[in-house]
Amino acid sequence: MKIGLALGAGGARGFAHIIALEALDELGLKPSLVTGTSMGAIIGACYAAGLSGRDIRRHALDLFRDRAKVMAVLLQARVGKFSDLFSRGNPALLDGEKVLDLFWPDQVPDRFDELVLPFRAVATDFYQRQMRVFQEGALVTGVAASMAIPGLVRPVAASGSVYIDGAVVNPLPFDCLEGVDLRIGIEVTGGPRADTIGSPEPFEALFGSSQIMMGAIVREKLKSAQPDVLIFPPVDDFAVLDFFRVKEILDASAGIGEELKRGLDKALSASR
Repeated sequence: MKIGLALGAGGARGFAHIIALEALDELGLKPSLVTGTSMGAIIGACYAAGLSGRDIRRHALDLFRDRAKVMAVLLQARVGKFSDLFSRGNPALLDGEKVLDLFWPDQVPDRFDELVLPFRAVATDFYQRQMRVFQEGALVTGVAASMAIPGLVRPVAASGSVYIDGAVVNPLPFDCLEGVDLRIGIEVTGGPRADTIGSPEPFEALFGSSQIMMGAIVREKLKSAQPDVLIFPPVDDFAVLDFFRVKEILDASAGIGEELKRGLDKALSASR
């Protein structure tokens, strides 16, 4: 049986995907196809490169243990200048391809066709206003396009088009899992906590609005079709940019491993 795995967008909340990967590893299951959007594309590419869930966990914990080191690396990947504050530019804008080159594990290859598992990264064609699925060529280009969050990561120009974050059109790309028998979706969009009191800070409002939009897109998609196994990790307590809380996110999501195993057992039993 061919299994497809879709890893959704959600910024730092996407560290929860690692728990799902570890569960698949424990079961000895390898997807025939992996799709990912934004953070899901980053982690999905690492998994498709042959890294285990535990390998990715180790890399993430090690990477975000040293805040000063991470910030120094991000400065290397910065596109804007502080003088942009007085123009139409953004002094905090990052080059997504540089970020990936600096942060990805060394085992991640340069091209899609060098991956161990078939993988697709979902991005948004800005001017054509539609989804674009990257599955060939330079891996860093496709994943950088998928994670090009407006206002934070520079849009990616490729093949005569300009691409931004795939979550704008498809936050959970389970519908891109073609040719498989069983589809797994890990949805980490989340959103602002419903019990929060008071007005959000400007940055919080910006990302919170994006999450609300992405959640609405996913809910509408699920009305017409659903993955065979759909997991919602409990990540609402974490913000999109809480990358330095990776251990807390992993701990909070630990229970989805068994949930995924039960869901797979039920789905596989039903298919026999």
